[in-house]
Amino acid sequence: MRNVPIDEVDAFDRDVLAIGTDYPPGHLLPYHRHRRVQVLHAETGVMEVATAEGTWTVPPDRAVLIPAGTRHQVAMPGVSTRSLYIEPAAVPWFPARCRVVEVSALLRQLLLAAVDMEPRYPEHGRDAALVALLLHELAGLAPLPLDIPLPADPALRQLCDAFLRHPDVHDPPARWAAALGVSERTLGRKFRGATGLNFAQWRQRACIVHSLRHLAAGAPVTRIATDLGYDSPAAFTTAFRTLLGSPPSAYGPARPAGHPASGAG
Repeated sequence: MRNVPIDEVDAFDRDVLAIGTDYPPGHLLPYHRHRRVQVLHAETGVMEVATAEGTWTVPPDRAVLIPAGTRHQVAMPGVSTRSLYIEPAAVPWFPARCRVVEVSALLRQLLLAAVDMEPRYPEHGRDAALVALLLHELAGLAPLPLDIPLPADPALRQLCDAFLRHPDVHDPPARWAAALGVSERTLGRKFRGATGLNFAQWRQRACIVHSLRHLAAGAPVTRIATDLGYDSPAAFTTAFRTLLGSPPSAYGPARPAGHPASGAG
């Protein structure tokens, strides 16, 4: 199915519905929720999914798992998506919060094929086997630390939001503590309690995740490193590899089908 709203087919008696959708540049899909769980993958471009808990950045060759009932919005700078909407009972392992995962070459081809299936595919035969293989592949996907957890506290959330607009890897915790009128130790406790990360970990992750859309657009590593305040491109590359296990080149511009990623998922 292509460019069909999920609400029009949600009641179909199949565990998996696959829909391909084309979005214009700069499109923002406003906050909404689904009865089914969703696997959202973009063939090109970098998506950003936001919920009350945080944001998830989804580069090419990755997907985001969105639990049933999760209120979310999606920012898309001109993407063509492939989504699976799955009955929750068919994926009891599905995470309780959003998660970005790798998309293997096999899974990508399965997603492309699933979009061309009839929505009420026969319960036995080729399409049913394809769905069974899709569910099997999904269960083993490797999670990626591409989420930015955000605090509920309004004052701290405001500082986090401002940082995400202009990230700087050397932004001092003393500045944040002074803005909140607390000690740096108290800031550290608040950060850990609200996000599960300490201040330095959150700051580093936010900078690396921010770089993904620029890498996907083909921006040079030297410029990205400078803009984020890293002392050198090598320092940025080391931090990037430490977080994601791959060099920045693995997250560069999308490649034509059949061309492997440089440094590669």
